Amino acid sequence: MDKVYGSAAEALDGLLHDGMLIAAGGFGLCGIPELLLNAIKDYGVKDLTFASNNAGVDDFGIGILLQTRQVKKMMSSYVGENAEFMRQYLSGELELEFNPQGTLAERMRAGGCGIPGFYTKTGVGTVVAEGKEHKQFNGETYILEEGIFADLSIVKAWKADPTGNLVFRKTARNFNPPAAMCGKVCVVEVEEIVPTGSLDPDNIHLPGIYVHRLIQGEHEKRIEQRTTRKKEDV
Repeated sequence: MDKVYGSAAEALDGLLHDGMLIAAGGFGLCGIPELLLNAIKDYGVKDLTFASNNAGVDDFGIGILLQTRQVKKMMSSYVGENAEFMRQYLSGELELEFNPQGTLAERMRAGGCGIPGFYTKTGVGTVVAEGKEHKQFNGETYILEEGIFADLSIVKAWKADPTGNLVFRKTARNFNPPAAMCGKVCVVEVEEIVPTGSLDPDNIHLPGIYVHRLIQGEHEKRIEQRTTRKKEDV
């Protein structure tokens, strides 16, 4: 099975439809599947629900789909760097399902493992617990969280081989692997595709069994918060 496609548009061909749930990797501005998000924007699908740690910034990441009103709902843990995300939520234009960061990652991982739900103490006694089942274990209260089963996963990796074995870099590893696991179909963009057998098996972060389609492309390197100091006189 040939998993390598020539472009993001080709890799998404036949997979997109209105109203779908998409799990997207990325942590801040690290590991965002920017090429696939641009292709989704160009395709024009709408009423989308995204499960993603955050929505990038106004002009990058999922933020570009918020600008075009293609997103109906976000399942996220952080909205801080996206002014349009905040504006749409506060004005009632966008549905938002807040998730503690670890809970969101575990919901994705659970979906990828075929686990429909799990109990956690995180969020007990807060608005996160409203409307959810509560259960006692050893005298402690836990809430039931459901696994995420997405129609499509889109992620970004550093390296891949043609079979889809993936290696991520640093912070990009936080959400991309669980996001990749929970989709019925997983499409991946990478910086480099290397020959089969050249990746050390011990260094593979996600096996190719989860990956259905793969593209290589050029990516923008952004810094979310640039902090510098004044040059000191010598």
